[in-house]
Amino acid sequence: MTNYRDFHRRSIDHPEDFWREEARRIHWETPFDKVLDTSNPPFARWFVGGRTNLCHNAVDRHLVERAQQNALIYVSTETGIERRYTYAELYAEINRMAAVMRSLGVKRGERVLIYLPMIPEAVFAMLACARLGAIHSVVFGGFAAPNLAARIDDAKPVLIVTADAGARGGKVIDYTPLVDEALARAQHKTAQVLLIDRQLAPERLNASYLVNYEPLREQFFDAHVPCEWLESNEPSYVLYTSGTTGRPKGVQRDVGGYAVALAASMEYIFEGRAGDTMFTASDIGWVVGHSYIIYAPLLAGLTTVMYEGTPIRPDGGIWWRLVEQYKINLMFTAPTALRVLKKQDPALLKKSDLSSLRTLFLAGEPLDEPTASWITGALGKPVVDNYWQTETGWPMLAIQRGVEALPPKLGSPGVPAYGYDLTLRNEANGEPCAPGEKGVLTLGYPLPPGCMSTVWGDDQRFIDTYWSSVPGQAVYSTFDWGIQDDDGYVTILGRTDDVINVAGHRLGTREIEEALSSHAAVAEVAVVGVADPVKGQAALAFVVLRDAERYASDKARAKLSTELTATVDRQLGAIARPAHVHVVSMLPKTRSGKLLRRAIAALAEGREPGDLPTIEDPAALVQVREALAAASGKA
Repeated sequence: MTNYRDFHRRSIDHPEDFWREEARRIHWETPFDKVLDTSNPPFARWFVGGRTNLCHNAVDRHLVERAQQNALIYVSTETGIERRYTYAELYAEINRMAAVMRSLGVKRGERVLIYLPMIPEAVFAMLACARLGAIHSVVFGGFAAPNLAARIDDAKPVLIVTADAGARGGKVIDYTPLVDEALARAQHKTAQVLLIDRQLAPERLNASYLVNYEPLREQFFDAHVPCEWLESNEPSYVLYTSGTTGRPKGVQRDVGGYAVALAASMEYIFEGRAGDTMFTASDIGWVVGHSYIIYAPLLAGLTTVMYEGTPIRPDGGIWWRLVEQYKINLMFTAPTALRVLKKQDPALLKKSDLSSLRTLFLAGEPLDEPTASWITGALGKPVVDNYWQTETGWPMLAIQRGVEALPPKLGSPGVPAYGYDLTLRNEANGEPCAPGEKGVLTLGYPLPPGCMSTVWGDDQRFIDTYWSSVPGQAVYSTFDWGIQDDDGYVTILGRTDDVINVAGHRLGTREIEEALSSHAAVAEVAVVGVADPVKGQAALAFVVLRDAERYASDKARAKLSTELTATVDRQLGAIARPAHVHVVSMLPKTRSGKLLRRAIAALAEGREPGDLPTIEDPAALVQVREALAAASGKA
């Protein structure tokens, strides 16, 4: 079937028949009894009773035909190291890691927290967890100690896997003090920490819980660890994502549904074929890294390229040289990276032979028209935008070229992907929107395979957060505004809640506000996301001080601003750092005390905030305008 509309309609009208066929893409040690169980909405269980294993499907089953094909190519422009692992070599490394973990008490259902930079051992650790039936929780290496501690307390891991350091932009990021501080802060006391020593920074971990990986790897060098065959709906991993409250949500993913969804997406969305090479320029700490650096390419028998470095070091041509050197067929990155590359010397792109590249895929944030036009013209290749979330695990909007190569529309990531019953709804009454009318993107029940199954340890939060926006109906909210045209193409307009998207990273404004509020000088604070020409969005902070007179001088204000951004760095990491901290004497609020964040953001972007009949004091908006004007004048 090659017609998109018929293909999508069948996936919605006959989901069991549709996904039963797709389930043939993976190995089932025990066949499933039932494709779909909807007896307990809004929860859904896929491929009930079937037993499988993600690691087996990603690695073991390819050994007969692809043992000597490259499975993983690792390139670090930070250290100058390149390593290649065939499927046979990757299998051996995973078995060693699994044996090490097993010797440290990791078993089926236990959690392993992975706090690693972009190194091959991160891949080994994730797949070793899958092999053992353990649940991995990867934490982005840029997160600060309090952030790490919160995830330790929620996941309660038996083991943390970390490294002495990461590196980015030529700077070494020492991990071990962060792990020490996180463990000191956490209520849950993890027994052991497995250290990958890259010899980039002095090892400072407390010896009472430190275990060095290399000696154990040698001890278990010839190990063969059998796969644990898991029921399809057992958890595979927990990945934390920002929410509208300061407490991050642990997105829980299953095993069988995730494997089937990713395997299908490699054909229908990414047009990946066994033997292809795919370069996904993300981080394993994000969902794109989970799905399209590791699991999906390996499930489909591809070679995956893992890159440690930036797109402009040693120069702005490095990614294009990688395409030429490794004959990359599929490339996947974020619009932010392209906006950075657009500023580089255009000759750097033209110097490389890009004939191997078939398609460039983009996701993580809205793609603007100037960037889309530039990269399409520069490459002369299809540029395919797509839209999804940590919660869905794979794209929900895309041009599904493996089904039908519909024409792209600038500004739109495409049409609803198969399996997703997507509707834009009026925020006020929950009714479906007419074409061209702004609404909230929602999904019907059940969510397709591969989407989150619940919030880790908190089923009620899953219901309350995602399924309560339309009373009386089983409707999942994405919390994103959009517009759908007559042809079904959707354009994303931004968030309905207080989550912002900075360079493809989702950040909760409440988390940043809480960090700033911890500073003794701050009485009140509001953080908003505003449009940024490079990062998509940037965080701006507006603070009310306890003692404004103390910080009346420019020198005192500058010192305070440095202290406040440093506070955010320590608690959340540099990715959450506000682009600017503005001091005001009052914040715009409704008479009931609710912050008018949308009005603040509108002013910051040079727009009028509109009619605000419930505002407590209009003078607060004047304060915001003046603070923005003063900062603009200084710039």
